[in-house]
Amino acid sequence: MAGKIKQEKTERMRSQSGNQRFVLVPRFAFITFLAVTLFTMTGMPVLASDIFGTAKNAMQTVYTDVAGIATVAAVVCAAVCLFLMNFSKSGRTVDESRAWLKRIVVCWAALMTLGAIVTYLEKIIPKSMFTG
Repeated sequence: MAGKIKQEKTERMRSQSGNQRFVLVPRFAFITFLAVTLFTMTGMPVLASDIFGTAKNAMQTVYTDVAGIATVAAVVCAAVCLFLMNFSKSGRTVDESRAWLKRIVVCWAALMTLGAIVTYLEKIIPKSMFTG
């Protein structure tokens, strides 16, 4: 029995060795794709001319992404709270939904206000203050 299993294993290994090139082709293609992509990404020019422009661009991108995600999450959570308020028969559930709705609105407003604060402070603080 053990000899038969060993013989089947060696036969399987022999039959697979001929197809080894076909198995490795997708791997080589993926590695080539990664290498080309990384090479082109390292060669991209920087869009900003100084560190302030780079920081501003990065912060605007991050804030835009966070604001988009926060807005979608706030709308979904507010919709759930409103559905609970409208279709609930329990007064306790309605009160808790109303409290959660207030929290959601306050948090969303705070996140949206951060962008206005940063924009305002950006105009007040001059760049020349940091160039010694």
